Amino acid sequence: MSLEALPPLRDVLAEHGLLAKKAFGQHFLLDLNITRKIARLAGLAPGDRVIEVGPGPGGLTRALLEAGARVTAIEKDQRFRPLLEDLAQAAQPGALTLVFADALTADEAALLAGEPGHVVSNLPYNVGTPLLIKWLTGPWRPASMTLMFQKEVAQRIAAGVDASAYGRLAVIAQATCDAHSVMDVPARAFSPPPKVESAVVRLTPRPDRPSPARLDALQKLTAAAFGQRRKMLRASLKGLGGEPLIEAAGLDPQARAETVDVAGFLRLADAWLAARAR
Repeated sequence: MSLEALPPLRDVLAEHGLLAKKAFGQHFLLDLNITRKIARLAGLAPGDRVIEVGPGPGGLTRALLEAGARVTAIEKDQRFRPLLEDLAQAAQPGALTLVFADALTADEAALLAGEPGHVVSNLPYNVGTPLLIKWLTGPWRPASMTLMFQKEVAQRIAAGVDASAYGRLAVIAQATCDAHSVMDVPARAFSPPPKVESAVVRLTPRPDRPSPARLDALQKLTAAAFGQRRKMLRASLKGLGGEPLIEAAGLDPQARAETVDVAGFLRLADAWLAARAR
């Protein structure tokens, strides 16, 4: 059976008696028009390696395979094994590799045997942010990420300074990547429909990505600054160097975290590292 001959996803789910599990944050995206658009937004070339997390019944997986990608799908829910194995058989030989594991602990570099790879996923709601942080800060660096989140999370990733959604996630994402929200997806597109809207974010690594030490410092400083975002920096960063640190970075000690842009936080990270090196 070819990909084109596969039955509709709703029929496949009904045949196997499968329903979304709330504990896994599952909401199935069954509209192939939407999944194909996400695959196009990912900008993949035929033969590109792609990691997909939480394929579920395989709607987005089908679209990625149609685009010519070589997909490694990481699925925690064993219920989907028969559906995904059928999809692997319908695809070109070797085009779909199935890994039944927890994506939070997966070794992406090993799964791709050292080849560069993209991440394209409709992420389970309950692990979307931890997975993003893993890929932004970990040793394995995706060539690009095209990810669906709850719209609120997508806004937090792409928010600019002074926006209500601007916070630690925006700083870390934008220090490492160019991040843009590229598509809104209504709740009615999912089965079952979630209570919130969703959005797709496209993240492309920056050529001036911070070094591991600088990125580690950035995480510590943003955790402290946004952990007490209503306080002035001189108070929220008191335990990390206080006013001397803030002034060394060329910032106002009376400023609040949401008014400091990404470049300002990077200067704070540099000042903190310099102070520690003395």
